[in-house]
Amino acid sequence: MASFISTLAIFACAFAIFVQATLGEVIVCEKLEGERCAFAVSWKGKRCVLEKSVKRSGEEKFTCRTSEIDAHELTNWVETDQCVGACGLDRKSLGISSDSLLDSRFTQKLCSTHCYNHCPNVVELYFNLAAGEGAFLPDLCEQGSGNSHRKMSEIKSSGIVAPGPINPVKFSVAPAVAPVSQ
Repeated sequence: MASFISTLAIFACAFAIFVQATLGEVIVCEKLEGERCAFAVSWKGKRCVLEKSVKRSGEEKFTCRTSEIDAHELTNWVETDQCVGACGLDRKSLGISSDSLLDSRFTQKLCSTHCYNHCPNVVELYFNLAAGEGAFLPDLCEQGSGNSHRKMSEIKSSGIVAPGPINPVKFSVAPAVAPVSQ
C-alpha cells in the first residue's frame, strides 16, 4: 500500500510539473520575438526592452533584451493587445520616456477607465515615469488632458527630479484615488 501511495505521489508531482510547463510559459526577454517584447516582464520580474541595431548594409535588426528595471510584483507577463490599444501604446516602442506624458492624447488614453483599471503593468510603468519627473499620475489623470500637459511642462522646466517610489506601489480601482505604498 505504501508503495502504491509513493508511486501515486510521484505521478501527481510529475503531472503537476508537466501541466505547469505546458500552460505557464517562462518568459526570457532575449527569447521573445520583437512583436511581444515591448511591455513584457521576464520570469525574474525585469522589464523587457526592444532594441534596434542597423547593420552596415542598412538592414535593421530588432532584438529583445532584459533591462535592469523591476516590475513590482509582476513576473512572466506579456501585455495584451487590448491593453496596448486601450493605453495608446505601440508594440514597436524602442524606448519609453516621460515625454509621452506631455501628449494630451496619450495621457487621455492612459487615464481611460479601461487602461487605468485593467492594465496594471502599463499604469505602474507610467506611474514610476511620472514620479521620476516629480508628478503624480493620479493627479495628472484627475486634472484632465489639457492641464496634464501644462503640469508636466512646469515640472520639466523646473529642473526638479523626484526619485521614484522606494516601495512597490499598489493601485486602486479609480484613477482619482492615489495608490497606496506598502
